[in-house]
Amino acid sequence: MIDNKNNLPELPKGWVWTRLGDVGEYINGKAFKPTDWENEGRPIIRIQNLTGSTKTLNRYSKPIEEKFIIRDGELLISWSATLGAFIYHGEEAVLNQHIFKVVPFINKLFLFYLTSFSISQLMQKIHGSGMQHITKGKFDSHIIPLPPLIEQHRIVSKVEELFTKLDAGVEALKKIKTQLKRYRQSVLKSAMEGKLTEEWRETHKHELEHASVLLERIKEERKKKSGEKYKKLPPVDAENLPELPEGWCWTRLEGISEINPKFNGETILGGIDVTFLPMKCVEELTGHIDLTFTKKLSEVKKGYTPFINGDLLFAKITPCMENGKVAIAHSLKNGIGFGSTEFHVIRLSEALPRKFFFFFLIREELRGAAQRKMTGSAGQLRVPVNYMHQIPIPLPPLIEQHKIVEEIEKRFTVADEVEKTVEQSFKQSERLRQSILKKAFEGKLVPQDPTDEPASVLLDKIKKEKEKLESDKKAKRKGRRVKKKKIP
Repeated sequence: MIDNKNNLPELPKGWVWTRLGDVGEYINGKAFKPTDWENEGRPIIRIQNLTGSTKTLNRYSKPIEEKFIIRDGELLISWSATLGAFIYHGEEAVLNQHIFKVVPFINKLFLFYLTSFSISQLMQKIHGSGMQHITKGKFDSHIIPLPPLIEQHRIVSKVEELFTKLDAGVEALKKIKTQLKRYRQSVLKSAMEGKLTEEWRETHKHELEHASVLLERIKEERKKKSGEKYKKLPPVDAENLPELPEGWCWTRLEGISEINPKFNGETILGGIDVTFLPMKCVEELTGHIDLTFTKKLSEVKKGYTPFINGDLLFAKITPCMENGKVAIAHSLKNGIGFGSTEFHVIRLSEALPRKFFFFFLIREELRGAAQRKMTGSAGQLRVPVNYMHQIPIPLPPLIEQHKIVEEIEKRFTVADEVEKTVEQSFKQSERLRQSILKKAFEGKLVPQDPTDEPASVLLDKIKKEKEKLESDKKAKRKGRRVKKKKIP
């Protein structure tokens, strides 16, 4: 119990201020090493297993102290890197370091919600450079409000009632996001099959130049540019490809572009600034890129992928490719960019609209096909350049390509507005969740009952129980240290 109430708000009658360390025992997990990992035994629960960032479970089959074993329903608190409180659900497991196993002396769920609410306050006192971290001392000394035990039960019941309704709303929002994702892919599928512009094409059919004529012009352009190095490409075998609308034709990506063109930088001063684009700066499926990073051209290491304004960047490594990291390079410093070695660069014929081919590349169908062609070892899979050359592309007449882009963007704009509203609703639900917890820990969520046993009495009981447990531990340790006398 906190005697000094300076700067602490007044609590409802029967409540007291205390510390997190007074209401539970917090046992840090075992410092497992990668060499301890096995394929059998109890799973080792790490922070990424709690947050859901990975489902991979390493295991441990050797004997281990009881304090490191966790069971279904136990309260866990991660205190490094990712801060949070979790109720563990799963088979009997062992706990990795940087996670506390909590033995609560009060209502377990009340402590779970209280700790979740306290995380934001604790984060203001975190330690560590680049990694969020709370020391055991800071954690134990964090001041919390404590209501009577019976009121804790009432608070938990009300919080769960309100959170159940909130969770239902959040699930509905998640379904809408999933539906929007499917809708966008459906739009792209219709676009590349010619269905999106079917009526428009019928109306404008006398104005449209057959795509084969466009393809022939691109071929002449490539001949002129390549000179003696020009390589005639065989026609596309369309026997197993879908039938295309009138005026369209099949081609390959290599027939309309250069893939991973070499950078001729000998004539450029090495001291100029160029855009540097790490893979993390490419947003999935939207094409948005962060262009704030620059380097001196002379500082760019060999092997980085060069590109210029207008080039298409296609992530070739897993999982970035599967997630749809594709972008059109633009607004590059001095017109030059260098990026992760894990990009394929596609330099289209100047006549072609980049946006049409961007939409072609972010389709799930293409990414799924590319995934099946990836090569390399597990964790280092990449889409080979040979596959990129052979990608079959349905090529519409040039005017229709522009119309398709217009129709896709019109539909995507509507979807984006809906998604923006969904994201606002997510944020609103989280604010409401925090507001519920704030009221709960101010004593404003449920009514007080004057007949409840005060929290001060609860703390006295906890203190006596802890003293008894500590005394038993000392006696046990002392007993181990006493050597038996030898009988003469």
